Amino acid sequence: MLGSFVSRRPRSVLAVALALFALMAGLAGGALESLSLNRFDAPGAESTRTRDALADVFGTGSPNVVIMLTATAGDVRAPRVAEIGSRLTGELAAFPGVGEVRSLWQPGAPDTLASRDFRHALLLAWVPGDADHVRQVVLPGIEAQILADADASVELTLGGADEVFRDVAAQASTDFLRAELIVIPLVLLLLWVVLRRLALAAITVGIGVFCVVSTLALLRAATTFTDLSTFTANIALVMGIGLGVDYGLFMIYRFREELAATDRIPMAVRRAVTGAGRTIVFSAATVGSSLAVLLVFPFPFLSSFAYAGIAVSAVAALGSVVILPAALAVLGRRALPPRPATGIEQSFWFRTAGQVVRRPLLTGGAALLVLAVLGAPALGIHFGPPDDRVLGTEHPVRAMYDTVRAEFDTEEADALHVFAPRAQPAAIPAYAATLSAIPGVHRVDSAAGSFAAGAAVGGPSERQYAAEATWLRVVPTGDRLVSDPSGLVAEIRSAPAPFDVSVGGYPAELADYRDGVRARLPLVVLLIMLVTYVVLFVMTGSVLAPLKAAVLTMLSMSIMFGVLVWGFQDGALAGVLGFTPTGLVEPSIPILMFCITFGLSMDYEVFLLARIKEDYDRTGDVVGSIPRGIARSAPLVTAAASILAVSFAVYSTGGVVFLQQLGIGTALTIVIDATLVRGVLVPALMRLAGRANWWAPAPLRRVHERIGFREDLRQDISRADSKVSV
Repeated sequence: MLGSFVSRRPRSVLAVALALFALMAGLAGGALESLSLNRFDAPGAESTRTRDALADVFGTGSPNVVIMLTATAGDVRAPRVAEIGSRLTGELAAFPGVGEVRSLWQPGAPDTLASRDFRHALLLAWVPGDADHVRQVVLPGIEAQILADADASVELTLGGADEVFRDVAAQASTDFLRAELIVIPLVLLLLWVVLRRLALAAITVGIGVFCVVSTLALLRAATTFTDLSTFTANIALVMGIGLGVDYGLFMIYRFREELAATDRIPMAVRRAVTGAGRTIVFSAATVGSSLAVLLVFPFPFLSSFAYAGIAVSAVAALGSVVILPAALAVLGRRALPPRPATGIEQSFWFRTAGQVVRRPLLTGGAALLVLAVLGAPALGIHFGPPDDRVLGTEHPVRAMYDTVRAEFDTEEADALHVFAPRAQPAAIPAYAATLSAIPGVHRVDSAAGSFAAGAAVGGPSERQYAAEATWLRVVPTGDRLVSDPSGLVAEIRSAPAPFDVSVGGYPAELADYRDGVRARLPLVVLLIMLVTYVVLFVMTGSVLAPLKAAVLTMLSMSIMFGVLVWGFQDGALAGVLGFTPTGLVEPSIPILMFCITFGLSMDYEVFLLARIKEDYDRTGDVVGSIPRGIARSAPLVTAAASILAVSFAVYSTGGVVFLQQLGIGTALTIVIDATLVRGVLVPALMRLAGRANWWAPAPLRRVHERIGFREDLRQDISRADSKVSV
């Protein structure tokens, strides 16, 4: 029915599509400004409860704004510099929105707020409020009103966790715009090479641009009820272009095939929409579902990508099943290749699949060995929190923290906070001394005094006790915070306490975020496997084919994790890409990559299985349908995967390690999956399974007959032809 409508009124469909594009472009105009890079919050976690309690009871919290003052001559204790430091401390404390300030020039301040040579010193400020308020209002105001008129005898650098991720957000937006300028012309060139028709290549790119713009518009609408990460724009670009091209190529290849067979343009459009359109819808459902499972995470940073995945999949299906066929109807024979395609029996992929089918154990075993070697580094993955080193060294905030790591004894801004709602004053000294004896703890400040290595080293702080509640500031050494922040958090939490306590602070927040992600990871994997299994069963009617597809896709995922460990965690790609390896992988990005690549891998599986099953349903040939189906789908899958991989790879030149990981890991996984996995392992396993590929118990067969995917084009078209005159 849809194909008949599009083939009858193609110009009307295109006119509506242009009007829709104009509307979406208007809505997408402010999308980048409406997105924000969310904090790594873990709602309901111990660190979050501690943060809220400290703010409510003591009006304090972890410093999220830092200013490093550097003396251009002498040190920060010199009278002139000390005068400037004291003035800046007062100005920062009086700045609207700032809740608390600590600096070297306050009475009783520890010397660890200065570097070992006293050339640098820190001003630490706690600014309550959400990330958008701090990053969009407070930080720009501090830059304009406090830092702008700095005295020539000092240099001032703005830092803190919110400044780091403000820079990350700005860099991600820059990378988005730069990638847009590179990806679109590059994809146009590649499509021209593949399709050999410039007009057809331009239309396909146009579908991709429609997907990007529409997704951004939908994301902007979504920001009215939820926070979305800045990185969703990058996902919208690369997946919008990628899925638009993927689905566009599938529709174009099918249209060319049908037009060559029927010689009538309207019928070719209807047949292409009937056949390819169903597969595209199933594929879009698979990709969208794979990313939708991110909604199980209660973290805005991760769940925001679910909205992007759902939106881009739906828009890509709309563009490829409705708008592109209308354009093909108008192009007609101008969409055909300049030279007729050779028969599938003479194609490279038919011969390759034939060799695999003849020797499934040998070829399949060799492919498994290659995958095992490429994925082996994944066994050594270590998850950990991100820091300023996700940015390049050219960023001032990154250079500032390089100085802190190299020249300061402690990480005062990243102290852990231990909160006790009901504490006996007499028990505080012993508990503070116990905490100070933990390896990697430089000092513990408490209402009973400051302690280091189990002994008192300073006087009490009345500020840290009120109405039976107290809190202790546990200041870590720089080395321990760099080498094992999560372990330090665990040791502090497990230390015996004489009263009920909770532990917070920035390191604890990151540890809780990491633990929350890891705890829900099995559920995410299970949901993805379940959803894709159901989708593929509805398409194939088989209980084995979806299981085999899921297992093979998981093998592809091992390559992605292997690249992350070898290239980024261990730093093998650091020299090429210009980043600083930390020996850790932030867990959110691999999970995002897993959902994206799993969906895209199943995308190609859908294309491949659709053609194999179509041939099998028509001929009943269990073995012969495998190379014939692969020969019809593999050129498309290879071309689509190559273009999508290039689109992702562009982000490897970005200025944020997150995007570099996304670009390199996803691109390589897509290429390996589309060639080695789908071109070798799939036919090998299908040959070994034989008729079991399409087996299902009788009850499930009846379910599939009622709701499943059936590729009976002759019946569909004859029904359509009875209603429409060609």
